[in-house]
Amino acid sequence: MTERRLWRAALVLAAIGIAIAGYLVYVHYTDTKILCSISHGCETVQKSKYSKLAGVPVALIGLIGYVAIFASLFVRTETGRLAGAGMALVGLGFSGWLTYLEANRINAWCQWCVGSAIVMTLLAVVLVWRLLATPVHSHNAPAGDVARG
Repeated sequence: MTERRLWRAALVLAAIGIAIAGYLVYVHYTDTKILCSISHGCETVQKSKYSKLAGVPVALIGLIGYVAIFASLFVRTETGRLAGAGMALVGLGFSGWLTYLEANRINAWCQWCVGSAIVMTLLAVVLVWRLLATPVHSHNAPAGDVARG
């Protein structure tokens, strides 16, 4: 897959993540009843003691993460690719922890949270693939030479 296709896939996934997390942040701050048609556990998860980290809603942490990943896609350098992949891997770990909590501590499933975890997993795969598939230009190599790293 080309770098351009990986970039586009990441852009779409990050936008979906922003939409999901944005909706959850909206629900949190407006105290709106969450739409939950599949799992019927969204409100339980949203109101659990695990829905905040140091007083900050995890949905807001997720939204910030998705926005940062989205922004990193417009830094068209090795640093931008590395930052995007790194943030997606951190997000993947955080999503994994939250999924563990849903299954083992909260005993309820939120379809929005599961959707976000799936999106973050796909983002991590796409962004790591993009990082590894894009040649690194060495500062020591003559123009036109590409160093693999």
